[in-house]
Amino acid sequence: MSVVKWSVGLVLAMVAFVGGPASAQQRPSAVLELFTSQGCSSCPPADRYIAEMADRPDVIALTLAVDYWDYLGWRDTLANPIHAKRQKAYAYMRGDRQIYTPQMIINGVGHAIGSDRAAIQRVTEQSRGQPGALSVPVSLRVSGDTITLVLPASINGVSPENPATIFLFGVSSRQPVDITRGENRGQTMIYRNVVRSHANLGEWGGGPRTVTISRRELVPPDCEKLAILVQTGSQRRPGVILGASMIDLPGLAVH
Repeated sequence: MSVVKWSVGLVLAMVAFVGGPASAQQRPSAVLELFTSQGCSSCPPADRYIAEMADRPDVIALTLAVDYWDYLGWRDTLANPIHAKRQKAYAYMRGDRQIYTPQMIINGVGHAIGSDRAAIQRVTEQSRGQPGALSVPVSLRVSGDTITLVLPASINGVSPENPATIFLFGVSSRQPVDITRGENRGQTMIYRNVVRSHANLGEWGGGPRTVTISRRELVPPDCEKLAILVQTGSQRRPGVILGASMIDLPGLAVH
């Protein structure tokens, strides 16, 4: 759909396979966040593209469904208001106020139309030149109910005075949806790597850090994957993604 402005009121790697405790530690070549909607007629090509990227082990590809097109006749079954807020925060940080679907946010700093493969590749290359982009290895391990995240010391300007933020996303590998109304009525869409839950794990001041959390408390049972993004700035002011990792949850993974 066409670009919209705030003035109109619009308000994460290598995947580890199951077999005992799961772990992941590899720097991805890109982190792609697709902001999409089931009510957007321009979105299916982008949804298919992010599905292709979801099969690449070197890319963390995430689908974030938004709700601001629900008034067109179909209520998005995967949408979360948090996604629109994140999209709006990205636009604020870029200073361009561009909020639209399908929009691909690349490594936290660049954006392109979600179905424009050439533009996405170009912006991906450009974003790698951002200071610190995808430079921090993120080690993830899941054993039973325990999730362990390990970050090394950083030399990329992160400090207690200028911290980054650690985000955890619960991710559903595959979500089929029959759309019966709206612009995409009659279509059956298969959404991949759908973000279903969010948690802010706090700030990272750049020193070595180990975080241990409960999977049961933070990740819904219908999520087969877990993604971690380490990002400059804050939830309201997100910047470049310094490091990311995504892992299958043992016992729940779908391949």
